[in-house]
Amino acid sequence: MPPGRQRPSSRHAPELRAAARHLARRRFLTVSAAAAALAFGTHLPATGAASSAELDAARITDDPFTLGIASGDPWPGSVLLWTRLAPEPYQADGGLAQQRLVVEWEVADDERFGAIVRRGTAIAHPEVHHTLHVEVDGLDAGRMYYYRFRAGTWISPTGRTRTAPAATGPASALTFAAVSCQAYHEGYFTAHRHLADDDVDVVLHLGDYLYEYAVDAAGGARKYTDRVLPALFNRETVTLEDYRLRYALYRSDPDLRAVHAMHPFIVTWDDHETENNYAADRDENGTPPATFLLRRAAAYRAHWENQPLRASQLPNGPDARAQLYRRLRWGTLAQFDVLDTRQYRSDQAYGDRPHIPGPESDDPARTITGAAQERWLIDGWRTSDAVWNVMPQQVCFSQRKLDLSPVAKVSMDAWDGYRASRERVLAGAKAAGIDNLMVLTGDVHVGYAFDIKDDFGNPSSRTLGTEIVTPSIASGGDGIARPTNWATYLSANPHLKFYNGQRGYVRVRLTPQAARTDFKTVSAVTTPGAPITTAASFVTEAGDQGLKPA
Repeated sequence: MPPGRQRPSSRHAPELRAAARHLARRRFLTVSAAAAALAFGTHLPATGAASSAELDAARITDDPFTLGIASGDPWPGSVLLWTRLAPEPYQADGGLAQQRLVVEWEVADDERFGAIVRRGTAIAHPEVHHTLHVEVDGLDAGRMYYYRFRAGTWISPTGRTRTAPAATGPASALTFAAVSCQAYHEGYFTAHRHLADDDVDVVLHLGDYLYEYAVDAAGGARKYTDRVLPALFNRETVTLEDYRLRYALYRSDPDLRAVHAMHPFIVTWDDHETENNYAADRDENGTPPATFLLRRAAAYRAHWENQPLRASQLPNGPDARAQLYRRLRWGTLAQFDVLDTRQYRSDQAYGDRPHIPGPESDDPARTITGAAQERWLIDGWRTSDAVWNVMPQQVCFSQRKLDLSPVAKVSMDAWDGYRASRERVLAGAKAAGIDNLMVLTGDVHVGYAFDIKDDFGNPSSRTLGTEIVTPSIASGGDGIARPTNWATYLSANPHLKFYNGQRGYVRVRLTPQAARTDFKTVSAVTTPGAPITTAASFVTEAGDQGLKPA
């Protein structure tokens, strides 16, 4: 365990530690244990429930919309609207104590709200940290809308969102961005500010929305001189309160609030929303699984509370599982199969160290997705009629040799450490006749563009698809265009067509004829306001897989 890191069990309330001991014995919770274990009690309050006193919204004296608004998971005719009310966001209760609050919401055709098409009320319950997840139905497919919330005399910022086209209808184009890895303590979210101004239909967040590591009073590499962050952030997140407060810190960032207000998001998670490189119920420190599951349950609950996710993604069950993998469509142009490669995976082989492939990592029983998710993915491809099948997920999918040895080391945390999983998935894509496969990846803090080969050991083998790895938003600090291993990686991996070590995001435009990918990068994140440039652009033609410089 690195210096200064605290054992995950040490700050949990006594009743949660008791629940962990019970879980260790039985691997499921009795009714009484579930009632005691808040982190596992993730169900929403029942309709009409009055478990807390109601606060008169007219008595709120400070802006409750300090953490902004968001929308997500656009469906044809439906979108999810999110906010969290917190007049004092760095307090554990957000300044609203254990009181519920009635909030109004509106959706309109225009930014001035002259033509309101849907409106209603929702209750912000303290049990879910005064967050709202409003599923608005009855909207037109393939339309842009504006939305806002009202609590008493306070009105939220205006958000812009859109619905997806009809599932069976054609779509002439789709422009989306992919982002990941936004460590607050390693830099400003400048790329998000530029993305807020970009003309995209939807943003896919591929994980590491927040980091569990301590953030000091100066905001780490941000080196604040105009504010002092509370000491409560200067520790690793372990408890439900820790994770909730960390989301408050991240969502207090104006650039992150801006990009959420301008575009709907489709989110998934990677490891740092919970703990570095965890695998299912195993963390990197060897904590007993029952104890780690308490931490994971707290992280999963806080994640759902603070993201524009629908009720179907709400964690539930004895170890607070959450089905984050899901399928969205953009007419017949694109199908998005959003994966979760953390919750169901086998533990990393060879101690999670870079290693040459061997019997341990290549065991066919090992999985990075779990059997159910793997079947769901391949079954979805069999019935897909989309031109482009896009797979947003977390870790490098393509082979990535880390050195020039005849038998090179690879990452045991990526799909290289689960080659049997990758082979099954690619076999499923081939059997389903998927002609245009695009894998979207985050995690590694750099931009890559890979051709996905039928045989990675044979550069002349068939190209089955492309993998686009988005740079980080801030993780890793400023970065450089050509890291020290740049030449090694390009030489060791002939299917790697681009490698850049700066921060930024990826912009992809899909049409029935082609996919264009632009790598957008900023020169620095340790100081705010850096300009954005296009580091490289590639085109992949429909029916002719492979990346070509644009």
